[in-house]
Amino acid sequence: MYIAYASTTGTTQTGGWMSWVLILAMFAVLYFVMIRPQNKRDKEARNMRNNLKPGDEIVTIGGIYGKIVRVTEDRVIIMVGSEKTKLEMAKSAISGLANPSSSSSSSSSSASKAKDTAADVEANVAGKPSPKNIKKLGAKKAEAEEVVEEAKDAAEAAAEEVAEAAEVIEEAAEDLKG
Repeated sequence: MYIAYASTTGTTQTGGWMSWVLILAMFAVLYFVMIRPQNKRDKEARNMRNNLKPGDEIVTIGGIYGKIVRVTEDRVIIMVGSEKTKLEMAKSAISGLANPSSSSSSSSSSASKAKDTAADVEANVAGKPSPKNIKKLGAKKAEAEEVVEEAKDAAEAAAEEVAEAAEVIEEAAEDLKG
């Protein structure tokens, strides 16, 4: 009877140790797959909100588009609509920049925007691109290339995180076997 008891206690201690290793491996995978990327997104949103300045065009969490008029420590005043209504809101209510590629120095009136759009339509109808359109297309191509590079970098970072998680899982599996 004593021999049987000794053999069962040794098995449960090894099994208990292995289950702890498996649980730790699962937490490591959870961290690399869920928690770390969320913290990274939160940090980027915090940086974006801290770097807001008058003239930036933003979109709120509720879907309101506006232009920042004034920024304080925890609030912003935005101007919305054709009547230029001013709204005061918390910085945390801003979900992102409406035009992330544009800067506040490129503020033009709505009349000049309408004029540019009319010129674009005329050029497209005539089948001859204007120099202005060519310049805009070049800028859009450069922006698209930047987005593609950022996506590649993000994909590589995600692949590295997955590879690290896979190594942790393999080590845990080897520990369980041996």
